[in-house]
Amino acid sequence: MALLEVEDLTKTFGGLTAINQVEFSTTEGEILGLIGPNGAGKTTLFNLITGCLKPDRGTIQFRGEEIQGLTPHEISRKGIGRTFQIAKSFSHMSTLDNVMVGGFIHNRDIKNVKDAALEILEFTGLTAQRDALAENLIIGDLRRLEIAKAMATKPTLLLLDEVMAGLNPTETEEAIDIIRKIRDRGVTILIVEHVMHAIMSLSDRVIVVHHGERIAEGIPEEVTKNAEVIEAYLGEDYLIS
Repeated sequence: MALLEVEDLTKTFGGLTAINQVEFSTTEGEILGLIGPNGAGKTTLFNLITGCLKPDRGTIQFRGEEIQGLTPHEISRKGIGRTFQIAKSFSHMSTLDNVMVGGFIHNRDIKNVKDAALEILEFTGLTAQRDALAENLIIGDLRRLEIAKAMATKPTLLLLDEVMAGLNPTETEEAIDIIRKIRDRGVTILIVEHVMHAIMSLSDRVIVVHHGERIAEGIPEEVTKNAEVIEAYLGEDYLIS
């Protein structure tokens, strides 16, 4: 059974169809990449899966249970976590407190939640910033904090929305390493990213969306040679021999 299964998913905003009959599934333990041009519908798809939006048509099944129509916190409790393309930290709270917020969705014991948050800070390389206000973090640490907050909710499936945006090459490699370690912990990952080196080196499979529709799916080497993908997104300079 697929961990996540999306069927005939459709979402319109007025006369604009943002997601049109999209179908895909994930298997446990894989990293599934999601790519496409800006405006292709990738973040809308994340919002539908996590309950921030409700689909006009179609189903979203997680562990065999339909979850479309549930609230974001109900979906989070079931084991789906996410980051946001624009970092959504609690700016006037410390890095540690930001991470602890997510932990309270499963546990109300402050000591247990704090201990778990401290472990996550160490895992994501943020221990030195534990007492720093989120508003004072540099972009690389803010991206790590997004991941840390999501990990605090103990996800089985983690949706990562452009967690490498704005990072320099060293920070990008560090983010790739963190994502691989998250998968090693048994977490399945669905990742949206425009950094092609990252998405192609991380992903077991890649789905390409364009104008709200899935136009290709396969292993990275296959997708990068797909003529429709090259025309719609990658460009001819990205051919891999």
